[in-house]
Amino acid sequence: MNRRTLLLSAAALAVAGGAAQAQELSLNEVSAYLNQLQTAQGGFTQINGDGTLSTGQIYIKRPGRIRFEYNAPDNSLVMAGGGQVAVFDPKSNTPADRYPLNQTPLNIILERNVNLGQARMVTGHTSDGTKTTITAQDPAHPEYGNIQMVFTANPVELRQWIVTDDVGEQTTVVLNDLVKGGNIGDAQFNIEAEMRRRGQ
Repeated sequence: MNRRTLLLSAAALAVAGGAAQAQELSLNEVSAYLNQLQTAQGGFTQINGDGTLSTGQIYIKRPGRIRFEYNAPDNSLVMAGGGQVAVFDPKSNTPADRYPLNQTPLNIILERNVNLGQARMVTGHTSDGTKTTITAQDPAHPEYGNIQMVFTANPVELRQWIVTDDVGEQTTVVLNDLVKGGNIGDAQFNIEAEMRRRGQ
């Protein structure tokens, strides 16, 4: 799996729930949903750019923190905290790859105050009668890529997303069995501590 793709795919903020009635959601409604989300945890299935599948567990603590634990055979870890994103590859003898959080589409929905209504952030906003799809980018740096989020309504839930990275590669993530709320310790998102634990 491409490490850069793995990094950029870690862009999920959501709680998956039951089926919803058709309704197009406004940008304000989606922004409010993301802003009220504090913590969440559960499972995910990722469709990689080469068509392979990965699964794992996700832990979210807004603002600015997310952790993806990938199941075997991958066993990778993607963690965001302290303004950085780190990708830990257990098969590599090199230290974790690290990137500024604000240079990934992940930052769009991990920010303290999400405002999808700001100029040039949303490049697509459609509904097919059962779900609302919103494509967003950093308006100051569209070259960083974008995230296409798929929502259902009543209640508002983020079901999946597609991240297009800075070289045009796409990764789809489908959320499953996520539960909003609960106490998630800050240590789950401490990159330096994880590096020390791994001897890096």
